[in-house]
Amino acid sequence: MLAALPITSLYLGLFLIMLMVLAIGVVRVRFGTNTSLGDGGHKSLQKAIRAHGNATEYVPIVMLGLALLELAGVGSTLLHVYGSLFLLARFSHAFGMQHPNEGNNFRKIGIVLTWLIMLCMGVQLVWGTF
Repeated sequence: MLAALPITSLYLGLFLIMLMVLAIGVVRVRFGTNTSLGDGGHKSLQKAIRAHGNATEYVPIVMLGLALLELAGVGSTLLHVYGSLFLLARFSHAFGMQHPNEGNNFRKIGIVLTWLIMLCMGVQLVWGTF
């Protein structure tokens, strides 16, 4: 049991699993398109690469923010709100990236929710330093 940061550990574990699923998705499309490097001009591979890449761009910094808030003694309810909404946002974004169509707003919802969580956490971290 990771007692020092149990809430951050929970969400980081879930994000590690999600990142593995997205990475496996890239490899699966690579095999299907017989593309070893780059995207070979395949739209499906471009989407899979960006879904994985976008998650790797946002997850680490938000997890660091969650860990700092947890270390600062922020209540567990708010930490779970941040963690669960961020998880929902990243799933929504990844789904929207890989299944785009005109009626699909999952990607947009994922982006807006991600930024909103980052803004709230950032303000709380800055506010807590004064």
